[in-house]
Amino acid sequence: MTIKKIHYISGLTVTIFIVFDLFNHVCSIFGAEKHIEVMNTLRVFYRNGFIESILLLFIFLQVTSGIKLVIKNRSSAGSFFEKLHIWSSLYLEIFLVIHFSAVLAGSYLLQLETNFSFGVAGLNTFPFNMFFLPYYGFAIISFLVYIASVFSKKMKHSFLGLTVIGQSRVMSILGICPTIMIIYGLTDHFEGVKISKKI
Repeated sequence: MTIKKIHYISGLTVTIFIVFDLFNHVCSIFGAEKHIEVMNTLRVFYRNGFIESILLLFIFLQVTSGIKLVIKNRSSAGSFFEKLHIWSSLYLEIFLVIHFSAVLAGSYLLQLETNFSFGVAGLNTFPFNMFFLPYYGFAIISFLVYIASVFSKKMKHSFLGLTVIGQSRVMSILGICPTIMIIYGLTDHFEGVKISKKI
């Protein structure tokens, strides 16, 4: 199996997980309790040894194959969306490594409950939020931009008078909306979440 095929299959799997994860975070708009309620429901499906192991395997394959493809294709990328595809992919791979390393370390090394409080601590604690807000915000935008760049390569037809490139640009710009919504929810409507000492 080629690296490109491995990247494609692992990418689909990881994308499904990310979509559900982002949906979970959007639910934080309705409060921490709703976020935790949805998280507990979703964890029934992915927080067991078998599924979690498969997910981590696909994340590993996605990151390693993605880095190889970035190295291979970075010099040949010509169009704006080809370059966007490479740089958004690289940012996501770095984010996935850091994010899942933190969650695994919190869960298995520190024996913490990696729930809402764990996830939003950096976003709501000064001065750490000066780093985590753009770091996390760019991750969401990069994911949606990455989807738009893949869309620009796969789709062939205009829609509502927009060319494929035009559609991809609209998708990229609209990616800012869910980013703001999620940060709005995870910071308790920009008021700041009071982090419990017992996470």
